[in-house]
Amino acid sequence: MVTVVSELIVSMDNSARGTKSPGYYGYSGPELDAYLARNNDAPHRKLVGRKTYEMLDGLPPEARDDGWHKATKQPGYLFSRTLKTCEWTGLQLVREDMVEFVRELKHDEGSELRVLGSLSIMKQLVRAGLLDILRLIICPLVLPESGVERIFEGCDDTAFELVSNRVLDGRVLVVDYRPSGAPPRAS
Repeated sequence: MVTVVSELIVSMDNSARGTKSPGYYGYSGPELDAYLARNNDAPHRKLVGRKTYEMLDGLPPEARDDGWHKATKQPGYLFSRTLKTCEWTGLQLVREDMVEFVRELKHDEGSELRVLGSLSIMKQLVRAGLLDILRLIICPLVLPESGVERIFEGCDDTAFELVSNRVLDGRVLVVDYRPSGAPPRAS
């Protein structure tokens, strides 16, 4: 069965983005850069939502690094009922139900499925029991004033099991969690 992974670069207080923050929250370094490049080079298919696609497609030319250019050509699926076209040659525009589409893809013989930044897709996959790994790349900062898109806002209570962890550049933590059902409750 195909593995479904959602990767998110977040602050310690789980903001997916800071309104005043540079890319990677300013914590780019040799180990993080190498990790991201290796990870991006590994065979996978992207699962992208409309908002993420529009944000990335709208980046100014000076912000479009090698990773951005590779991402536009890699295979994957863009989920949108409103977009008419997709400029990225690697993405197939999908208008049907995302959860059912991914459920079918999990049974094909293709490469790993990897959510690219879309919180909505990650949350829907957790609810449907289709997400295998939630990978958080945690940068050492909190953004109570400028942080937006809290990654678990609107989610159901869910327990996770730690699968792996590593530190990059002595400051960025990469953790893989597996959803493991309902969390413990007080009696």
